[in-house]
Amino acid sequence: MEKRFRLWETAALVSLCLTLLLGVWAQARQTDISDRLLRLHVIAASDDEEEQALKLRVRDAVLSYLAPRLEGAADREAARAVIASDLEGIRTAAESASEGRAVSVTLGRERYPLREYEGFTLPAGEYESLRVVLGEGQGHNWWCIVFPPLCLSAAEGEKLQSVMGREDYGIVTGEEGYVLRFRIVELWGEIINCIHH
Repeated sequence: MEKRFRLWETAALVSLCLTLLLGVWAQARQTDISDRLLRLHVIAASDDEEEQALKLRVRDAVLSYLAPRLEGAADREAARAVIASDLEGIRTAAESASEGRAVSVTLGRERYPLREYEGFTLPAGEYESLRVVLGEGQGHNWWCIVFPPLCLSAAEGEKLQSVMGREDYGIVTGEEGYVLRFRIVELWGEIINCIHH
């Protein structure tokens, strides 16, 4: 009886160790992915149809303003530096399309849920984010990746792959051999999101 109990304890301990190792690996992959990207998050004043349309016009104004400024950015840190030094200009660009709505613009870490784009999926987790809030910010939001610049085009694999390593790119695009790895990262992100809420 004592020997069986020890086998059960050993099996439970091995399972716990494997779970923790998978969690550490998944967290490292999610962090590695998020450390290469900078996201844009635009939040409408309300869910009113007019406010939702306005949100998209503000998005377009912000992206038009940022596009020439981010052209020379070689990595996320360079893009972040450009954005951080020009938050007032970004706010002015957003206000030009906001039709008098108050606009708040911030740059910082923000928690995102799992998000599917055309051609790839980003795991849930914390990402560096340019956040543009219209009015009270009570409406549905819109988000994309501002670096590398993937907001206006379909997911351009070459741009995304140029800033990610082969393994991380394989994970987010679901390439053969990486689907299970993405599922592990996705599950870990969901667990962390549940803990934070």
